[in-house]
Amino acid sequence: MRTTVGIVGAGPAGLLLARLLHRAGVDAAVLESRDRRHVERRQRAGILEQGTVDVLRAAGAGERMDREGLRHDGIELRYAGTRHRVDFPALTGGRSVMAYAQTEVCKDLIALRLADGGPLLFEAEALAVDGADTDRPRVRFRHRGVEDVLECDYVVGCDGSWGVTRRAVPAALSRVFEQTYPFGWLGVLADAPPSHDELVYARHDRGFALLSLRSPSVSRLYLQVPAGTDADSWDDGAIWDELERRVEAAGAPPLTRGPISQKSVTPMRSSVHEPMRYGRLYLAGDAAHIVPPTGAKGLNLAVGDVVTFARALVHRRETGSDALLDGYSATCLRRVWQAQRFSADLTALLHRAPDAPPFEDRLQHARLERLTSCRAAATDLAEGYTGLPF
Repeated sequence: MRTTVGIVGAGPAGLLLARLLHRAGVDAAVLESRDRRHVERRQRAGILEQGTVDVLRAAGAGERMDREGLRHDGIELRYAGTRHRVDFPALTGGRSVMAYAQTEVCKDLIALRLADGGPLLFEAEALAVDGADTDRPRVRFRHRGVEDVLECDYVVGCDGSWGVTRRAVPAALSRVFEQTYPFGWLGVLADAPPSHDELVYARHDRGFALLSLRSPSVSRLYLQVPAGTDADSWDDGAIWDELERRVEAAGAPPLTRGPISQKSVTPMRSSVHEPMRYGRLYLAGDAAHIVPPTGAKGLNLAVGDVVTFARALVHRRETGSDALLDGYSATCLRRVWQAQRFSADLTALLHRAPDAPPFEDRLQHARLERLTSCRAAATDLAEGYTGLPF
């Protein structure tokens, strides 16, 4: 096979990049190790920043999102039995976020890719990237038991932190910055209408809790739990009871309970791989960076990466200059580190570390009081949450 851009991974980053390149007249091929059903069912992010919403609309991928997604103009913070709303449009000049699950984004982009007719190979396992530092990189892959080679001008790795593309960057050139947290998130999908029309972030002495949603009839809910917790050790009744305790606040309506259809524990960690480019190999999304889910940045950072690459490649075609491609890593990393800062700050603000001393508890309350009483502090949160411009 021969193409201009070989894309490894058919998550939202790889699929969106394929769509952006198609609309720009650049041919690309997408390789995905899992089957289509898996890609369209794996639960991940559900909050889209304003910039991501704008990009999907501009790419012709926003019709169902606009019809079925739920716009959120703020979040509610709860602590010490009190409730405080952060109004995004009022603090950011009109920016908001959209609740629309990653599974739905992938369904939309897969349908468009198939309609466009561009190569999209499921069950195509990338085995290695060869010649990344040449002008003819190659991706060796196995498709349904048969090995083949994809010859490209560029390779974009959207295959996650354990994929083959990151391993193609020489170890001597790689630097990985990491932080792990002593807790994780027990996340559940419940067949129950959301208990609040916006996301609720709760700081409690027993640990963090989050009320989110996937649709008007499906709630997405999270509890802070110790690292290594087995999701099956929590029965449904215990999950609902603990959520009730942690989100309790004066004037708050009771939770709407319902059957829990899925539950899992997400580890909490931060990671950045530098550089994000090696020769003609470009890393995007989880292949380059992981953020804790507190700030809802993972999918949105991936969108920023592929938008940056697509713009740089179009710039080269129009001007003959490699300047933007050469600057890809530095450009993306500026945004990545700001998202890491935001996610780490929000995580530290709302989670209670095991054996945290009373002094740390008091500091958290002081920070929350500052955030909910100072417009400048609330503006910083709102700007970070709705996302930096691409």
